[in-house]
Amino acid sequence: MMKLILEPRPQPSRLWTYASPLLALLLTVLIGIAIFSLSGKSPLQGLQVFFWEPIKNTYAWGEIAIKATPLLLIALGLALCFRSNIWNIGAEGQFVLGAITGGWVALQAGPNTGHWIIALVMLGGVLGGMFWAAIVALLRDRFNTNEILVSLMLVYVAIQLLGYLVYGPWKDPDGYNFPRTKMFEAATQLPRLMPGSRANIGVWLALAACLLMWLFMFRTRAGFAQQVGGLAPAAARYAGFSARRALWTALLASGGLAGLAGALEVAGPVGQLNPHIPVGYGFTAIIVAFVGRLHPIGMVLSAILLSMFVIGGELSQSRLGLPKSLSSVFQGLLLFNLLACDALVNYRLRLKGRQRATASPAGSPAAAPAAAAQGDA
Repeated sequence: MMKLILEPRPQPSRLWTYASPLLALLLTVLIGIAIFSLSGKSPLQGLQVFFWEPIKNTYAWGEIAIKATPLLLIALGLALCFRSNIWNIGAEGQFVLGAITGGWVALQAGPNTGHWIIALVMLGGVLGGMFWAAIVALLRDRFNTNEILVSLMLVYVAIQLLGYLVYGPWKDPDGYNFPRTKMFEAATQLPRLMPGSRANIGVWLALAACLLMWLFMFRTRAGFAQQVGGLAPAAARYAGFSARRALWTALLASGGLAGLAGALEVAGPVGQLNPHIPVGYGFTAIIVAFVGRLHPIGMVLSAILLSMFVIGGELSQSRLGLPKSLSSVFQGLLLFNLLACDALVNYRLRLKGRQRATASPAGSPAAAPAAAAQGDA
């Protein structure tokens, strides 16, 4: 009888390191076809909504860029944390704080303010995100708290703080009592890449951050120290690398990038502060980071893919009558399938047959060892 087993590989497979995400995507598509069929919808139409409509023209690519920009920025910071064995799960809160601080700077602009204030808006977002991440770093450094729990709980504190501001002191007095600030002045709006598209210069900032992160992680001693500290803490201590410095570097960089994403969001497509700023970019970016193999180039591709899922969920609601949360289902399926397929990096599938024990005749050679054992006894 044959059975399928997982056999450890002598060394990790380089092929499956890159093929695993592709196999996970294929499995996600197949499961998606089943979901569309069970929902009474055409699988072909469903796949078209998720994989063709988001990229069919220039305007669609602009919408992809708007979603992918914050996802890529946040994922870059998270990848640095994860490679350093620091589990920052609260990037959503750092994103919200960056939106708050960047939005506060934007609210100071007047009709005669120049476009130079855009730089201050982005700087305010970076500082806000770094401040929120510094709380996590401080508690981990001084009191050895769990950064997973602290960073996650701070997400809800940040959301409540945003709600207090837009429902209270920052609410637009001419906004018909809606919980939102006034629209930011035109000088604070990010320049767009081309007419007819909402994509803005945040795309170039995200790609520049991607290049800088690649240089830092793979071409500098400090980046090497971060990764060694994550892979082998004892070896890092022996080499003289500071675990404390690695903690602060990873969290401040991650918080700063998430805060920058928040500032770009409010100074770009949103144009004001409102309770709907937190849309889950900080959590989706975790999937972006792992699907992209914690590598800057891989995360560019995974940010585009996850942006397609987000837009596909919105289109499936309006065109197919399916819940918008379907995009979250696809994201979860992709991550689950990736975790399963990653087993092929260190293991191989083998078919193995069960061997049945057979009795040997008394005079056969196989019976001699048993007879000798009995004589010795």
